[in-house]
Amino acid sequence: MTTLNVWAGEDLVGALGHDPQANRFSFDYAPEWVHAPGSFPLSPQLPLQRPVGETPEQHSAQVRQFFENLLPEGEALDHAALTAGTTRSNLVGLLIAIGKETAGALRVTLAADKAATPDHPVRSHLREITPDQLSERIRQRENVPFSVWDGKVRLSIAGYQDKIAVYEREGRWFLVEGGPLASTEIVKPLPMRSQLAALPANEHMCMRLARRIGLAAASTRLVHVPEPVLLVHRFDRVETKEGVRRLHIVDGCQALGLAVSMKYERAYGDTPEVANLRDGASLPRLFALVDQSPVPAVDRLGLLRWAIFQVLISNTDAHGKNVSFFCDARGLRLAPAYDMVCMDALDAGFSHTYAMAIGDAFTEEALTPYEWAHFGHLCKLPFRLVAHELEGLADKVISIMDAFLGEMISQSVPSAVAQRFQEVVMATCTRQRAHAPQIARFKRSDFQ
Repeated sequence: MTTLNVWAGEDLVGALGHDPQANRFSFDYAPEWVHAPGSFPLSPQLPLQRPVGETPEQHSAQVRQFFENLLPEGEALDHAALTAGTTRSNLVGLLIAIGKETAGALRVTLAADKAATPDHPVRSHLREITPDQLSERIRQRENVPFSVWDGKVRLSIAGYQDKIAVYEREGRWFLVEGGPLASTEIVKPLPMRSQLAALPANEHMCMRLARRIGLAAASTRLVHVPEPVLLVHRFDRVETKEGVRRLHIVDGCQALGLAVSMKYERAYGDTPEVANLRDGASLPRLFALVDQSPVPAVDRLGLLRWAIFQVLISNTDAHGKNVSFFCDARGLRLAPAYDMVCMDALDAGFSHTYAMAIGDAFTEEALTPYEWAHFGHLCKLPFRLVAHELEGLADKVISIMDAFLGEMISQSVPSAVAQRFQEVVMATCTRQRAHAPQIARFKRSDFQ
């Protein structure tokens, strides 16, 4: 049995075990954690007390799914595995290599590593990354993975995009190891694929537009080194006089107990023979999680606005891992939005199929007033509220778009990128706003 310790700050949360013969995982909370004031479960699927009747196989599956959702995906996972000298399927090996600073509050260490305990405090080691060094590494990515610096994997955040996490101090960026400090910014360079050169500016516009119309979203900045780089301020970090405090979050898949492969509602694909299989993350399932919030009305409205905004900006890739919740003793609280992109404005040949349906509509062409009302029915939302928010958000976007475009261009967003963004979003808002007056005409009985 291999054992890893899981920490939240300086507190031992519990022990993650792996039986290599049976390939079975277990997680046991530390007694001190269970009885401590303010303690919380890692996710709703891993309660402080194991459910009565849960089999070892069921428990192992939930543990594996929770921790696998902490890892990067795609080539970033391949690079992490190669650098660590393990395989992409070896969860324990990957957690040992990159688990010391995950998304949220958790860090994972070998149980035998006494130097990783609070009894052996260490100072934070800061390694500065200058703009010139960052530019050089962006240009070297065909030969050296962007996530690997000084022979170490510096990526422990889920997702496909190239990124690293840095600590920012007085405008300077540092890789940080150990001690009371932690990363405060996520650095996303432009992708290597030339068709996606507009992605940093596109994501910046989506994030800033969300904030401009009143949605809670992570703060972003677009900088040039001279290559365009998006900096995303981490909302799961709070800087204090003592250091950086980490806040525990779970993404939608973790909260629902789903594997990362189930982040799309149609997890098995969109082809006709499997299109009716909708076992993955979905908006109705995410809205059901809001019942665990200490302020469900507030978070229900926040999630509704998030869902509508994804449609308005044509973000067809808004999947279950792009929604997160703060998780503490009070329950789940909806976290700010992140990873929002106007996919249609990229003109890179991506699918126009929604990651999660609005009602039964997986494309904008299929999204009618009936499907908006159907969405309200499935998510237990008043139809009038859906109509009011759709109309209100679309109107806000339309009314500020000209001024917003000028602001983005002044922030070094290329004019052609900004204008294509405006073209797509304005057209979508106009079409969807026209549906709003008809949504409230439907009745619950129309969906029985």
